[in-house]
Amino acid sequence: MSESRTEGGPTRAMQAKAIGLAIAAAVGGFLFGFDSSVINGAVDAISHDFELNDVITGFVVAIALLGCALGAWLAGSIADRWGRLRVMFLGGIMFLVSSIGSGFAFAAWDLALWRVIGGIGIGIASVVAPAYIAEIAPKRIRGSLASLQQLAITLGIFAALLSDALFAWGAGGANEPFWFGLDAWRWMFIACVVPAAVYTVLAFTLPESPRFLLTKGREDEARDIFAQLVPASELDRSIADIEQQIAEDQAGKQASLRGPKLGLKGIVWIGIILSVFQQFVGINVIFYYSTTLWSAVGFDESDSFGISVFTSVTNVAVTVVAILLVDRVGRRPILIAGSAGMFVSLGVMAIAFAFASTDADGNVTLPGAWGPIALIAANLFVVAFGASWGPIVWVLLGEIFPSRIRGKALGVAASAQWIANFLITVSFPALSGWSLPLTYGMYTVFALLSGIFVIAKIPETRGMALEEAEVTFARKGSAKTGTSA
Repeated sequence: MSESRTEGGPTRAMQAKAIGLAIAAAVGGFLFGFDSSVINGAVDAISHDFELNDVITGFVVAIALLGCALGAWLAGSIADRWGRLRVMFLGGIMFLVSSIGSGFAFAAWDLALWRVIGGIGIGIASVVAPAYIAEIAPKRIRGSLASLQQLAITLGIFAALLSDALFAWGAGGANEPFWFGLDAWRWMFIACVVPAAVYTVLAFTLPESPRFLLTKGREDEARDIFAQLVPASELDRSIADIEQQIAEDQAGKQASLRGPKLGLKGIVWIGIILSVFQQFVGINVIFYYSTTLWSAVGFDESDSFGISVFTSVTNVAVTVVAILLVDRVGRRPILIAGSAGMFVSLGVMAIAFAFASTDADGNVTLPGAWGPIALIAANLFVVAFGASWGPIVWVLLGEIFPSRIRGKALGVAASAQWIANFLITVSFPALSGWSLPLTYGMYTVFALLSGIFVIAKIPETRGMALEEAEVTFARKGSAKTGTSA
């Protein structure tokens, strides 16, 4: 029955409404995954066509991430001024323009410019979509709904890698002509027009965030939206709670992120470090360079595309598992288990690549069983990450910051994430050319450190309201350092 309640909370119809809104908002995550990973299948072709060395190739692949950092930095303040939906629309338009421009790029600098534009759109979506979802989600399922952003990202990665493979297989290679004489790698970028258009249209169909409406004095509109998401008995209290938060936000409008710990508040550093560890384990090397990586160790291009698609399917499946577990098992144990799994799988990859050999023609191979071992370890790494650090970090970033600094702090944490992503992505071609074992050994060390950090600094926030989660982190910081986070 659609109107039955779950233990006195929102009706099933209300929960379904919240889930529907969260799914629609998370389409931005789909674009994020698609646009950031679509270059995977095009790397070698771009490098060949534009005659790029390893350093420039890494820069062209990673340059979009600087745009992401800028978009994430700007998103919070723009969304507070324009509203969540207008900013979503802006992100969709930027995706659309970037896709067309990248597909028709005539030089490396031209392609880099279009990727920066798309990156700004991705950065905007990376902040606005999770914030919107957190603001409309009932607290009992907030963790699961917040994880939809990461699920959408993984689906976008899968769609990008699948479309890359289909274009490459259809043309007989990424650098072969396909429809209308355009090389297959160009169609890989142009394909992003379809999800970009869908996202742009969706921005006109969603209701505005009730919190944003209340900040603008539009209480009747906010009440109408909340009436579809919370029981009538809780409606007045929900509105009052948000109005109190808004009043506190206004009182602390000039609230600063500055603090005693290297110039920032402790809680801001926690968000930054979580974001950096999420990237420094090297996950996006798999999604940006996997086709090139597997080709480099002896798999042919067609098989490399197929392996990349399989890996992306694995990523989707384990993200679903994380969504099912995050509000049952909790954030902290999932992160610790994920760190352990990444440490082991990355360590095995580092050992496997130590046995790589090069023949007289310069072709790299992994002898004997080491090829399959590296392949299995890579997919186990994706399993460990996708079931833990992938979605859970996004959940925590939506929970840990005090309301008076949430927008600014989210922007800083998301920017840190994109900068860390850029550093890993831009450095991989040069580092892998120097030593794959040492490169993956470095990622292994970061996986170990990520687990130690969670054990030392991250409390459990399962089932808490946002305000409770904030207080819990503040207490954790106070207990560890003797000062408030």
